[in-house]
Amino acid sequence: MARRRFELTDEQFEQIEDLLPEVDGRGRPYEDHQKIVNGLFWILRTGAPWRDLPDRYGEWQTVYDRFRTWTQDGTLDRILDRLQQELDLRDEIDWEQFNVDGTTVPASRAAAGGPTDDKKGTESSETRR
Repeated sequence: MARRRFELTDEQFEQIEDLLPEVDGRGRPYEDHQKIVNGLFWILRTGAPWRDLPDRYGEWQTVYDRFRTWTQDGTLDRILDRLQQELDLRDEIDWEQFNVDGTTVPASRAAAGGPTDDKKGTESSETRR
């Protein structure tokens, strides 16, 4: 199988492999982590629904379950921390540009498809009450 540009190379995967759990919550060994991680990247890159995950990444339910488990148990946070530390050591992160905007902007009821005043295209006085 040819590697796609958003997938991890074997060398890249080796940098995080030791952070991934060896067995699931029932004591069974996990199937190929690299395939699952690449499936996660495919979802994140495309924004597609989980059910549209290509077969080459395995069952969508497996990839989804692994994503949820790793999010809840902190595995994904540990991976991010490691990769950030490595990039920081090489001075490849501009921390002044590294930010997340948590701003939210509430929409009016009309923006959500609520009733409008037909004459003006605005909310009717009854809707605003």
